[in-house]
Amino acid sequence: MSVTDMRAGIAFGSNMGDRLLMLRQARACLVASPLLAPPFLVSSVYLTSPVDCPPGSEPFLNAVIEAELTGEPLALLSDLLGLERALGRPEKSKRNAPRCIDLDLLYIGDCEMRSEALVLPHPGIGRRGFVLTPLAEIRPGLLLPGQKETVAQLLKRLPPGDTVEMVDATW
Repeated sequence: MSVTDMRAGIAFGSNMGDRLLMLRQARACLVASPLLAPPFLVSSVYLTSPVDCPPGSEPFLNAVIEAELTGEPLALLSDLLGLERALGRPEKSKRNAPRCIDLDLLYIGDCEMRSEALVLPHPGIGRRGFVLTPLAEIRPGLLLPGQKETVAQLLKRLPPGDTVEMVDATW
């Protein structure tokens, strides 16, 4: 599958160590990636409650960026996984375990993909305040494939509960 000149959304998360430093390092690497090109849209950083994590897990810092994809979706996914490992995330860990960095490919334009390696758009995107809040900051009117509501509308429909609080607008 060839995808060119399409916008890719990437979610960032960290709940271990120097969380803001991890997000900054990951962002710097992605901005320098040959697979992504300007213009870059960058959300603020949000402090969020850990969702579906083991008891005692620390809060996350989360953010979202969007950029032009200049390569293949699976190549970008491979780069994201490699970057996670380079920044200290173990290749294998328990689901939702605390992590120093988590990078998720959220969407690529209007591309829909279902493979063992990659599902686009990300299947949990419409239910996660920690993703929808930063995404709504940079792309409130975005209509994701398979959705009938914009990102801002999806965010408004989420039940109250989890903490999502802006902590850094200029990371």
